[in-house]
Amino acid sequence: MDDYSFISRKTMSRIQFQNNKYYHVYNRGIEKRDIFMDYQDFVRFIRSMREFNVVQPIGSLYEKDYKKTTETKSPIGDLVSSSAVSSPLVNLISYSLIPNHYHFMIEQLEDKGISKFMHKLNLGYSMYFNKRYNRSGSLFEGPFKIKEVNSYSHFLKLLVYVNCNYEVHKLGKSKDWIWSSYLDSIGARNGSLCNLDVVKNEFRDLNEFKNFCNQVLPDIIKIKELKKYLLE
Repeated sequence: MDDYSFISRKTMSRIQFQNNKYYHVYNRGIEKRDIFMDYQDFVRFIRSMREFNVVQPIGSLYEKDYKKTTETKSPIGDLVSSSAVSSPLVNLISYSLIPNHYHFMIEQLEDKGISKFMHKLNLGYSMYFNKRYNRSGSLFEGPFKIKEVNSYSHFLKLLVYVNCNYEVHKLGKSKDWIWSSYLDSIGARNGSLCNLDVVKNEFRDLNEFKNFCNQVLPDIIKIKELKKYLLE
């Protein structure tokens, strides 16, 4: 049986994170609200993904001068290809930011690395968002959700599911969505936010991964639609 269990939305609240293992991490806005309202919000979140992924504590982005962090024109190519952080908590393997949610494929490198990274990321972004939009209260639908990658089949299909999540939700083509790691993973953009060695080690080249996405994506969309139908 094909393993599409990663599409489940169940929360594994008591999962014991292990170093050098892969996990699917995701969350969405409370009441399914949008958490990215414009270009600036996407840029801020991606900056947070890079700057909070460090072992040594740093000042949170929301503690910096607010005016200096309201970036509306930062080129996405420059942003995703900035120098990699030293001593990261996690390896980001792939990501996708959709207006009302996000998905990561993550490898933990340090003890409690995922918990530390996600805490800083969600808290920092929530405080930025609430300040910018003059709101209060929770931004996300509870704690982040996570599933352990439990098979090689799961691993490969999760690479596609996360990279191509924009297309999974039928919002458009993955190649046209800049707020995911898909363009980096197929060699169309020189991004360093994710560790692409994982993709390169599994496929002869990045074009083969692109072909694999095209092959697997229709089945993922079909299964997702079926699950939605069964739940309804």
